[in-house]
Amino acid sequence: MTHLLLTAAVTPSEQNSSRYWAGFFAAMAKDILGEAGLHFDELNKLRVLDPEVTQQTIELKEECKDFVDKIGQFQKIVGGLIELIDQLAKEAENEKMKAIGARNLLKSIAKQREAQQQQLQALIAEKKMQLERYRVEYEGLCKVEAEQNEFIDQFIFQK
Repeated sequence: MTHLLLTAAVTPSEQNSSRYWAGFFAAMAKDILGEAGLHFDELNKLRVLDPEVTQQTIELKEECKDFVDKIGQFQKIVGGLIELIDQLAKEAENEKMKAIGARNLLKSIAKQREAQQQQLQALIAEKKMQLERYRVEYEGLCKVEAEQNEFIDQFIFQK
């Protein structure tokens, strides 16, 4: 530890002044303690850190607190945004599933109609064949009737 020896030209009236000497020794003590890394704060408490560094530390602490608060608010906002996006994604997925279901339903209805149309066409073809058989049978029966009527007429004329 270094000791400073200060000499000063002091008038006798100043030497009697206790205030002067208290200030002188306080300044000298502050210088010696400052060299040793010790400082007095505004309340004259002995501190290891320089009051300016302490003030900067307090300011940094407050700025850090503000920063942490802002980060917390940011996280809340981002959390809300993520929840909103998740909800929208779920709704979009539900709508997508509904659309896929509707498309599949339309495809199945189209297939059902196609199958029904094929059944009806087969039924029409079957009925046409049946109609043709009945027409041929009718024509045959008409010939038989005509022949029988002719036979009856001939039989009646012969008697």
